Amino acid sequence: MDAAVLREDMIDGLVHESKAVLEDEALTVAMGAVPRHEFVPEGAAYADRDHEHLGTRVLAPSTVARLLEALSASPGDSTLIVGSGVGYTAAVLAELVGETNVHAVDIARPIVYEARTMLERAGYGGVLVDCRDGAAGLPSYAPFDRILLEAATVSPPRALLEQLRDDGVIVFPRITASGTQRLEAHTQAGTLETFGAVSFEPLLVDGEQVGTLERNRMAREDGEYTTRRAQSRTGWERDWIEWEGVSSR
Repeated sequence: MDAAVLREDMIDGLVHESKAVLEDEALTVAMGAVPRHEFVPEGAAYADRDHEHLGTRVLAPSTVARLLEALSASPGDSTLIVGSGVGYTAAVLAELVGETNVHAVDIARPIVYEARTMLERAGYGGVLVDCRDGAAGLPSYAPFDRILLEAATVSPPRALLEQLRDDGVIVFPRITASGTQRLEAHTQAGTLETFGAVSFEPLLVDGEQVGTLERNRMAREDGEYTTRRAQSRTGWERDWIEWEGVSSR
């Protein structure tokens, strides 16, 4: 069947009251314009389900719709996506704000290469995709009007909040005290709006990306390690070790 027809059927399903995840008219047009089959194999491109590729999850169309409805980006907004995946979300966002206003980072280098290739092939070569630790953001291009974090965390990383404009918004899946997740929009001042339950992989730190042989310690583990080291020896023990292997004169 023709891809345009399949795409139209996908949009109808997202708008229909059975799902009702797509309400914004501009977003509806944007999702209808992006050739999803350039990012997902044709047999699965327009089905409303996730797709695994190179160890990352290509989000289902309904999930992308929910994220971008919450983000509420306008034409000309400078935007950052943390967790670019293969680039589909970035392509839809490019339809909304203009491709040169979309910046994306991913911690996994193979995913970055794949996203660049797919975006170029789909006609969105102006989107910038860089290999970065997402928690650090993309300070060279800050400040941003909108930041979308496609990974779960307890609270937005401070660096991302600092890269928002004064009236900017960050949307992310928040891990609650009970261990569940819900989609939230925050400003620098705190919670702006909550949008319901979601399920995302946690935000990775450098060393946890696909293909890495050894995971780096996280900040919490670093603190515990430092404390243990500080308590494990006294000053005289360190002096003894330093002098132990030195021959006398």
